[in-house]
Amino acid sequence: MGRVAMEDKSYIIKVAQYAHGSRRSIYDIPQGHLLSSELIICPAVENLVPYSVTQPAIFKTNELLPVKDLKLLVRDYEKIARDATTILINLTADQDILEYLASDHDFVKILLGRVTNPSEPNANLISMLLANLAKYDELKDILTIERPAPQELASNNKAIDQLLDLFVKGADGTYNKAADFDYLSYLFADLAKHKEGRQYFLAKQEYDGVVPLTKLVVFTEHKSFVRRKGVASTIKNVAFEVDAHPSFLDEDEINILPYLLLPISGSEEFTEEESLGMLPDLQLLPPDKRRDPDPSIIQTHIETLMLLTTTRHGRDLMRQIKVYPIIRETHLHVEDDGVREACERLVQVLMREEEDGEVGEGMKALEKIPRTGTSSKPFGKPQISAGAGSWAQRDESQDDDDDDRVVEV
Repeated sequence: MGRVAMEDKSYIIKVAQYAHGSRRSIYDIPQGHLLSSELIICPAVENLVPYSVTQPAIFKTNELLPVKDLKLLVRDYEKIARDATTILINLTADQDILEYLASDHDFVKILLGRVTNPSEPNANLISMLLANLAKYDELKDILTIERPAPQELASNNKAIDQLLDLFVKGADGTYNKAADFDYLSYLFADLAKHKEGRQYFLAKQEYDGVVPLTKLVVFTEHKSFVRRKGVASTIKNVAFEVDAHPSFLDEDEINILPYLLLPISGSEEFTEEESLGMLPDLQLLPPDKRRDPDPSIIQTHIETLMLLTTTRHGRDLMRQIKVYPIIRETHLHVEDDGVREACERLVQVLMREEEDGEVGEGMKALEKIPRTGTSSKPFGKPQISAGAGSWAQRDESQDDDDDDRVVEV
Protein backbone atom coordinates (compact mmCIF):
# COMPACT_ATOMS: atom_id res chain seq x y z
CA MET A 1 0.00 0.00 0.00
CA GLY A 2 1.42 3.37 -0.98
CA ARG A 3 2.02 6.38 1.21
CA VAL A 4 -1.21 8.17 0.26
CA ALA A 5 -3.25 5.06 0.95
CA MET A 6 -1.60 4.64 4.34
CA GLU A 7 -2.42 8.24 5.25
CA ASP A 8 -5.99 7.72 4.09
CA LYS A 9 -6.25 4.58 6.18
CA SER A 10 -4.98 6.39 9.26
CA TYR A 11 -7.43 9.24 8.69
CA ILE A 12 -10.41 6.91 8.40
CA ILE A 13 -9.43 4.99 11.51
CA LYS A 14 -9.09 8.24 13.48
CA VAL A 15 -12.51 9.42 12.34
CA ALA A 16 -14.03 6.07 13.26
CA GLN A 17 -12.41 6.16 16.69
CA TYR A 18 -13.58 9.73 17.24
CA ALA A 19 -17.08 8.79 16.17
CA HIS A 20 -17.01 5.83 18.51
CA GLY A 21 -15.98 8.01 21.43
CA SER A 22 -18.45 10.78 20.63
CA ARG A 23 -21.65 8.77 20.50
CA ARG A 24 -22.65 9.03 24.12
CA SER A 25 -22.31 12.80 24.32
CA ILE A 26 -24.26 13.30 21.11
CA TYR A 27 -27.08 10.96 22.11
CA ASP A 28 -27.41 12.58 25.52
CA ILE A 29 -28.21 16.08 24.23
CA PRO A 30 -31.68 17.24 23.18
CA GLN A 31 -32.60 17.10 19.52
CA GLY A 32 -31.53 20.26 17.72
CA HIS A 33 -28.77 21.23 20.19
CA LEU A 34 -25.32 20.68 18.74
CA LEU A 35 -22.17 20.06 20.71
CA SER A 36 -18.72 20.84 19.37
CA SER A 37 -18.13 17.11 18.90
CA GLU A 38 -20.90 16.91 16.33
CA LEU A 39 -19.72 20.04 14.57
CA ILE A 40 -16.37 18.32 14.14
CA ILE A 41 -17.60 14.87 13.17
CA CYS A 42 -20.12 16.11 10.60
CA PRO A 43 -17.56 17.28 8.00
CA ALA A 44 -15.27 14.41 8.99
CA VAL A 45 -17.84 11.80 7.98
CA GLU A 46 -18.66 13.74 4.83
CA ASN A 47 -14.99 13.57 3.85
CA LEU A 48 -15.10 9.78 4.05
CA VAL A 49 -17.75 9.39 1.35
CA PRO A 50 -15.32 9.41 -1.63
CA TYR A 51 -13.13 6.78 0.06
CA SER A 52 -16.08 4.40 0.22
CA VAL A 53 -15.91 4.25 -3.59
CA THR A 54 -12.21 4.62 -4.35
CA GLN A 55 -10.71 2.70 -1.41
CA PRO A 56 -13.45 0.61 0.24
CA ALA A 57 -10.96 -1.90 1.66
CA ILE A 58 -9.77 0.73 4.12
CA PHE A 59 -13.09 0.46 5.94
CA LYS A 60 -12.37 -3.22 6.68
CA THR A 61 -9.45 -2.42 9.01
CA ASN A 62 -9.48 -3.32 12.70
CA GLU A 63 -12.08 -6.04 12.14
CA LEU A 64 -14.51 -3.70 10.37
CA LEU A 65 -14.37 -1.09 13.15
CA PRO A 66 -15.17 1.80 10.76
CA VAL A 67 -18.22 -0.08 9.48
CA LYS A 68 -19.38 -0.84 13.00
CA ASP A 69 -19.26 2.83 13.88
CA LEU A 70 -20.98 3.84 10.66
CA LYS A 71 -23.90 1.67 11.77
CA LEU A 72 -24.18 3.86 14.86
CA LEU A 73 -24.00 7.04 12.82
CA VAL A 74 -27.02 5.99 10.75
CA ARG A 75 -29.05 6.96 13.83
CA ASP A 76 -27.37 10.36 14.21
CA TYR A 77 -28.41 13.84 13.13
CA GLU A 78 -29.69 14.23 9.59
CA LYS A 79 -26.46 15.29 7.88
CA ILE A 80 -24.25 12.80 9.68
CA ALA A 81 -26.78 10.01 9.17
CA ARG A 82 -27.06 10.88 5.48
CA ASP A 83 -23.32 10.62 4.90
CA ALA A 84 -23.00 7.47 6.99
CA THR A 85 -25.84 5.79 5.11
CA THR A 86 -24.34 6.84 1.77
CA ILE A 87 -21.02 5.28 2.75
CA LEU A 88 -22.71 2.03 3.77
CA ILE A 89 -24.60 1.93 0.46
CA ASN A 90 -21.31 2.16 -1.39
CA LEU A 91 -19.57 -0.36 0.85
CA THR A 92 -22.18 -3.06 0.21
CA ALA A 93 -20.41 -3.65 -3.11
CA ASP A 94 -17.89 -5.53 -0.93
CA GLN A 95 -19.19 -9.03 -0.22
CA ASP A 96 -17.73 -9.24 3.30
CA ILE A 97 -19.27 -5.93 4.34
CA LEU A 98 -22.55 -6.84 2.67
CA GLU A 99 -22.82 -10.08 4.62
CA TYR A 100 -21.77 -8.37 7.85
CA LEU A 101 -24.48 -5.73 7.54
CA ALA A 102 -27.28 -7.91 6.18
CA SER A 103 -26.76 -10.64 8.77
CA ASP A 104 -27.08 -8.15 11.64
CA HIS A 105 -30.77 -8.54 12.42
CA ASP A 106 -30.74 -5.76 15.00
CA PHE A 107 -29.29 -3.35 12.44
CA VAL A 108 -31.89 -4.38 9.86
CA LYS A 109 -34.63 -3.72 12.41
CA ILE A 110 -33.15 -0.28 13.09
CA LEU A 111 -33.31 0.47 9.37
CA LEU A 112 -36.92 -0.73 9.26
CA GLY A 113 -37.81 1.52 12.16
CA ARG A 114 -36.26 4.54 10.51
CA VAL A 115 -37.58 3.99 6.99
CA THR A 116 -41.15 3.67 8.29
CA ASN A 117 -40.87 6.87 10.34
CA PRO A 118 -43.00 9.45 8.46
CA SER A 119 -40.56 12.23 9.39
CA GLU A 120 -37.33 10.40 8.49
CA PRO A 121 -35.35 12.76 6.20
CA ASN A 122 -33.10 10.00 4.84
CA ALA A 123 -35.81 7.47 4.03
CA ASN A 124 -34.85 7.19 0.36
CA LEU A 125 -31.23 6.45 1.23
CA ILE A 126 -32.34 3.83 3.74
CA SER A 127 -34.52 2.30 1.02
CA MET A 128 -31.44 2.09 -1.20
CA LEU A 129 -29.44 0.46 1.57
CA LEU A 130 -32.16 -2.12 2.20
CA ALA A 131 -32.27 -2.85 -1.53
CA ASN A 132 -28.53 -3.49 -1.55
CA LEU A 133 -28.69 -5.68 1.54
CA ALA A 134 -31.16 -7.92 -0.29
CA LYS A 135 -28.21 -9.08 -2.43
CA TYR A 136 -27.42 -11.27 0.58
CA ASP A 137 -29.77 -14.23 0.40
CA GLU A 138 -30.42 -14.43 4.12
CA LEU A 139 -32.09 -11.03 4.08
CA LYS A 140 -35.15 -12.95 2.95
CA ASP A 141 -35.71 -13.32 6.70
CA ILE A 142 -37.21 -9.85 6.47
CA LEU A 143 -40.31 -11.68 5.23
CA THR A 144 -40.84 -13.02 8.76
CA ILE A 145 -39.88 -9.97 10.84
CA GLU A 146 -42.71 -8.49 12.88
CA ARG A 147 -42.69 -5.06 14.46
CA PRO A 148 -45.35 -2.47 15.35
CA ALA A 149 -46.37 -0.28 12.44
CA PRO A 150 -46.54 3.50 12.82
CA GLN A 151 -50.13 4.61 13.22
CA GLU A 152 -49.85 6.87 10.18
CA LEU A 153 -48.96 3.91 7.95
CA ALA A 154 -52.19 2.01 8.68
CA SER A 155 -50.45 -1.30 7.99
CA ASN A 156 -50.07 -4.47 10.05
CA ASN A 157 -47.21 -5.82 12.15
CA LYS A 158 -45.35 -7.61 9.34
CA ALA A 159 -42.32 -5.64 8.18
CA ILE A 160 -42.73 -6.68 4.55
CA ASP A 161 -46.34 -5.46 4.51
CA GLN A 162 -45.19 -2.15 5.97
CA LEU A 163 -42.55 -1.77 3.26
CA LEU A 164 -45.08 -2.52 0.54
CA ASP A 165 -47.54 0.00 1.95
CA LEU A 166 -44.71 2.55 2.18
CA PHE A 167 -43.97 1.95 -1.49
CA VAL A 168 -47.59 2.51 -2.47
CA LYS A 169 -47.94 5.69 -0.42
CA GLY A 170 -44.61 6.96 -1.71
CA ALA A 171 -45.95 7.16 -5.26
CA ASP A 172 -47.86 10.33 -4.45
CA GLY A 173 -45.84 11.54 -1.46
CA THR A 174 -48.67 11.15 1.02
CA TYR A 175 -46.60 9.54 3.80
CA ASN A 176 -43.20 11.21 3.94
CA LYS A 177 -42.67 14.43 2.01
CA ALA A 178 -38.94 13.69 1.84
CA ALA A 179 -39.26 10.24 0.25
CA ASP A 180 -40.81 8.39 -2.68
CA PHE A 181 -39.52 4.93 -1.60
CA ASP A 182 -38.93 3.98 -5.25
CA TYR A 183 -35.87 1.89 -4.41
CA LEU A 184 -37.93 -0.48 -2.30
CA SER A 185 -39.00 -1.98 -5.63
CA TYR A 186 -35.43 -3.27 -6.02
CA LEU A 187 -35.72 -4.91 -2.61
CA PHE A 188 -38.96 -6.57 -3.71
CA ALA A 189 -37.30 -7.82 -6.91
CA ASP A 190 -34.56 -9.58 -4.99
CA LEU A 191 -36.93 -11.00 -2.40
CA ALA A 192 -38.95 -12.46 -5.27
CA LYS A 193 -36.00 -14.54 -6.42
CA HIS A 194 -36.73 -16.77 -3.40
CA LYS A 195 -39.71 -19.08 -3.32
CA GLU A 196 -40.77 -17.63 0.02
CA GLY A 197 -40.79 -14.18 -1.52
CA ARG A 198 -42.82 -15.26 -4.54
CA GLN A 199 -45.33 -16.97 -2.30
CA TYR A 200 -45.71 -13.78 -0.27
CA PHE A 201 -46.42 -11.64 -3.32
CA LEU A 202 -49.07 -14.14 -4.46
CA ALA A 203 -50.88 -14.70 -1.15
CA LYS A 204 -53.85 -12.56 -0.13
CA GLN A 205 -52.99 -10.80 3.13
CA GLU A 206 -55.42 -11.01 6.01
CA TYR A 207 -55.10 -7.40 7.18
CA ASP A 208 -56.37 -5.84 3.94
CA GLY A 209 -57.59 -8.77 1.83
CA VAL A 210 -55.27 -7.81 -1.05
CA VAL A 211 -52.74 -9.85 -3.01
CA PRO A 212 -49.44 -7.92 -2.64
CA LEU A 213 -48.48 -8.25 -6.31
CA THR A 214 -51.63 -6.36 -7.31
CA LYS A 215 -50.31 -3.36 -5.37
CA LEU A 216 -47.21 -3.33 -7.58
CA VAL A 217 -48.54 -4.00 -11.08
CA VAL A 218 -50.28 -0.62 -11.25
CA PHE A 219 -46.87 1.07 -11.42
CA THR A 220 -45.64 -0.44 -14.70
CA GLU A 221 -46.29 2.91 -16.40
CA HIS A 222 -45.23 5.19 -13.54
CA LYS A 223 -43.11 8.24 -14.35
CA SER A 224 -40.22 7.02 -12.18
CA PHE A 225 -37.69 4.87 -14.04
CA VAL A 226 -36.54 3.25 -10.80
CA ARG A 227 -40.08 2.32 -9.79
CA ARG A 228 -40.94 0.92 -13.24
CA LYS A 229 -37.69 -1.03 -13.40
CA GLY A 230 -38.02 -2.60 -9.97
CA VAL A 231 -41.69 -3.44 -10.44
CA ALA A 232 -41.04 -5.04 -13.84
CA SER A 233 -38.28 -7.15 -12.31
CA THR A 234 -40.45 -8.19 -9.38
CA ILE A 235 -43.30 -9.25 -11.67
CA LYS A 236 -40.96 -11.32 -13.81
CA ASN A 237 -39.45 -13.10 -10.80
CA VAL A 238 -42.87 -13.88 -9.34
CA ALA A 239 -43.91 -15.27 -12.74
CA PHE A 240 -41.50 -18.16 -12.21
CA GLU A 241 -44.27 -19.61 -10.02
CA VAL A 242 -45.92 -21.52 -12.87
CA ASP A 243 -48.66 -22.89 -10.61
CA ALA A 244 -49.83 -19.30 -10.11
CA HIS A 245 -50.17 -18.53 -13.84
CA PRO A 246 -53.96 -19.02 -13.84
CA SER A 247 -54.17 -16.29 -11.19
CA PHE A 248 -51.83 -14.07 -13.20
CA LEU A 249 -54.05 -14.35 -16.27
CA ASP A 250 -57.49 -14.25 -14.64
CA GLU A 251 -59.24 -10.89 -15.12
CA ASP A 252 -60.81 -11.22 -11.67
CA GLU A 253 -57.51 -11.89 -9.92
CA ILE A 254 -54.07 -10.42 -10.74
CA ASN A 255 -55.01 -9.71 -14.37
CA ILE A 256 -51.40 -9.10 -15.34
CA LEU A 257 -51.63 -8.88 -19.14
CA PRO A 258 -52.77 -5.24 -19.49
CA TYR A 259 -49.96 -4.15 -17.16
CA LEU A 260 -47.39 -5.95 -19.33
CA LEU A 261 -48.76 -5.00 -22.74
CA LEU A 262 -49.46 -1.30 -22.21
CA PRO A 263 -45.85 -0.34 -21.38
CA ILE A 264 -44.56 -2.03 -24.55
CA SER A 265 -47.26 -0.53 -26.80
CA GLY A 266 -46.86 2.62 -28.87
CA SER A 267 -49.25 4.61 -31.05
CA GLU A 268 -49.08 2.25 -34.03
CA GLU A 269 -52.28 1.49 -35.89
CA PHE A 270 -53.54 -2.06 -36.30
CA THR A 271 -56.02 -3.67 -38.63
CA GLU A 272 -59.62 -3.71 -37.47
CA GLU A 273 -59.45 -7.45 -36.93
CA GLU A 274 -56.30 -7.16 -34.83
CA SER A 275 -57.61 -4.25 -32.78
CA LEU A 276 -61.00 -5.80 -32.02
CA GLY A 277 -59.31 -8.95 -30.75
CA MET A 278 -57.11 -7.12 -28.27
CA LEU A 279 -57.83 -6.46 -24.62
CA PRO A 280 -60.12 -3.43 -24.13
CA ASP A 281 -57.26 -1.46 -22.55
CA LEU A 282 -55.18 -1.93 -25.70
CA GLN A 283 -57.85 -0.84 -28.17
CA LEU A 284 -57.88 2.71 -29.58
CA LEU A 285 -54.82 3.98 -27.77
CA PRO A 286 -54.30 7.76 -28.09
CA PRO A 287 -52.04 9.04 -30.88
CA ASP A 288 -49.52 10.33 -28.34
CA LYS A 289 -49.15 6.93 -26.64
CA ARG A 290 -45.49 6.11 -26.09
CA ARG A 291 -43.99 2.81 -25.08
CA ASP A 292 -41.55 2.68 -22.20
CA PRO A 293 -38.40 4.60 -23.19
CA ASP A 294 -36.09 2.09 -21.51
CA PRO A 295 -35.34 -1.02 -23.61
CA SER A 296 -34.36 -3.11 -20.60
CA ILE A 297 -37.80 -2.64 -19.06
CA ILE A 298 -39.47 -3.57 -22.34
CA GLN A 299 -37.30 -6.67 -22.55
CA THR A 300 -38.22 -7.64 -18.99
CA HIS A 301 -41.95 -7.39 -19.77
CA ILE A 302 -41.56 -9.48 -22.92
CA GLU A 303 -39.63 -12.11 -20.97
CA THR A 304 -42.46 -12.18 -18.43
CA LEU A 305 -44.89 -12.78 -21.29
CA MET A 306 -42.61 -15.61 -22.38
CA LEU A 307 -42.81 -17.15 -18.92
CA LEU A 308 -46.60 -16.96 -19.09
CA THR A 309 -46.55 -19.08 -22.26
CA THR A 310 -45.27 -21.99 -20.19
CA THR A 311 -48.82 -23.37 -19.99
CA ARG A 312 -51.13 -24.15 -22.89
CA HIS A 313 -53.73 -21.82 -21.40
CA GLY A 314 -51.26 -18.94 -21.41
CA ARG A 315 -50.29 -19.51 -25.02
CA ASP A 316 -53.87 -19.84 -26.21
CA LEU A 317 -54.95 -16.71 -24.34
CA MET A 318 -52.14 -14.62 -25.84
CA ARG A 319 -53.11 -15.78 -29.31
CA GLN A 320 -56.74 -14.98 -28.60
CA ILE A 321 -56.07 -11.41 -27.43
CA LYS A 322 -53.73 -10.66 -30.34
CA VAL A 323 -50.45 -10.31 -28.50
CA TYR A 324 -48.53 -11.10 -31.69
CA PRO A 325 -49.30 -7.79 -33.49
CA ILE A 326 -48.12 -5.85 -30.43
CA ILE A 327 -44.88 -7.83 -30.31
CA ARG A 328 -44.46 -7.38 -34.06
CA GLU A 329 -44.63 -3.58 -33.75
CA THR A 330 -42.34 -3.60 -30.72
CA HIS A 331 -39.78 -5.58 -32.70
CA LEU A 332 -40.07 -3.09 -35.54
CA HIS A 333 -39.84 0.13 -33.55
CA VAL A 334 -37.44 -0.62 -30.68
CA GLU A 335 -33.86 -0.60 -31.89
CA ASP A 336 -32.34 -2.82 -29.24
CA ASP A 337 -30.86 -6.28 -29.75
CA GLY A 338 -32.07 -7.61 -26.41
CA VAL A 339 -35.64 -6.49 -27.07
CA ARG A 340 -35.66 -7.89 -30.59
CA GLU A 341 -34.26 -11.25 -29.49
CA ALA A 342 -36.90 -11.47 -26.76
CA CYS A 343 -39.61 -10.61 -29.31
CA GLU A 344 -38.38 -13.29 -31.69
CA ARG A 345 -38.38 -15.97 -28.99
CA LEU A 346 -41.93 -15.08 -27.98
CA VAL A 347 -43.17 -15.03 -31.57
CA GLN A 348 -41.67 -18.47 -32.19
CA VAL A 349 -43.77 -19.84 -29.35
CA LEU A 350 -46.99 -18.02 -30.28
CA MET A 351 -46.86 -18.81 -34.00
CA ARG A 352 -45.99 -22.49 -33.87
CA GLU A 353 -48.55 -25.27 -34.14
CA GLU A 354 -49.48 -26.86 -30.84
CA GLU A 355 -48.91 -30.46 -29.91
CA ASP A 356 -50.93 -32.34 -27.34
CA GLY A 357 -50.03 -31.78 -23.72
CA GLU A 358 -48.23 -29.10 -21.75
CA VAL A 359 -44.83 -28.65 -23.34
CA GLY A 360 -43.64 -25.68 -21.32
CA GLU A 361 -42.14 -23.84 -24.29
CA GLY A 362 -42.16 -20.52 -22.48
CA MET A 363 -39.74 -21.64 -19.80
CA LYS A 364 -37.58 -23.50 -22.31
CA ALA A 365 -37.33 -20.62 -24.76
CA LEU A 366 -36.51 -18.10 -22.06
CA GLU A 367 -33.76 -20.36 -20.72
CA LYS A 368 -33.61 -18.56 -17.41
CA ILE A 369 -34.12 -19.64 -13.84
CA PRO A 370 -34.28 -17.67 -10.57
CA ARG A 371 -30.82 -17.08 -9.16
CA THR A 372 -29.71 -17.14 -5.57
CA GLY A 373 -26.45 -15.74 -4.33
CA THR A 374 -24.91 -12.34 -4.83
CA SER A 375 -22.58 -10.64 -7.23
CA SER A 376 -19.14 -9.61 -6.07
CA LYS A 377 -18.75 -6.89 -8.68
CA PRO A 378 -18.68 -3.24 -7.58
CA PHE A 379 -21.17 -0.93 -9.20
CA GLY A 380 -21.02 2.79 -9.74
CA LYS A 381 -24.51 4.05 -10.46
CA PRO A 382 -27.98 3.71 -8.91
CA GLN A 383 -29.35 1.27 -11.44
CA ILE A 384 -30.78 -2.21 -11.58
CA SER A 385 -30.18 -4.59 -14.46
CA ALA A 386 -33.07 -6.79 -15.58
CA GLY A 387 -34.22 -7.75 -12.14
CA ALA A 388 -31.58 -6.65 -9.66
CA GLY A 389 -29.42 -9.61 -10.59
CA SER A 390 -32.28 -11.86 -9.56
CA TRP A 391 -32.03 -14.48 -12.27
CA ALA A 392 -29.42 -16.01 -14.53
CA GLN A 393 -29.26 -17.54 -17.95
CA ARG A 394 -28.36 -21.20 -17.84
CA ASP A 395 -25.54 -20.68 -20.31
CA GLU A 396 -24.54 -17.06 -19.58
CA SER A 397 -24.67 -16.63 -15.84
CA GLN A 398 -22.47 -13.58 -15.68
CA ASP A 399 -24.19 -11.27 -18.13
CA ASP A 400 -27.02 -10.13 -15.88
CA ASP A 401 -24.72 -9.24 -12.98
CA ASP A 402 -23.65 -5.81 -14.23
CA ASP A 403 -25.02 -2.66 -12.63
CA ASP A 404 -27.38 -4.52 -10.30
CA ARG A 405 -26.40 -2.89 -7.03
CA VAL A 406 -27.53 0.55 -5.96
CA VAL A 407 -24.65 2.90 -5.26
CA GLU A 408 -25.05 6.47 -4.08
CA VAL A 409 -21.95 8.63 -4.40
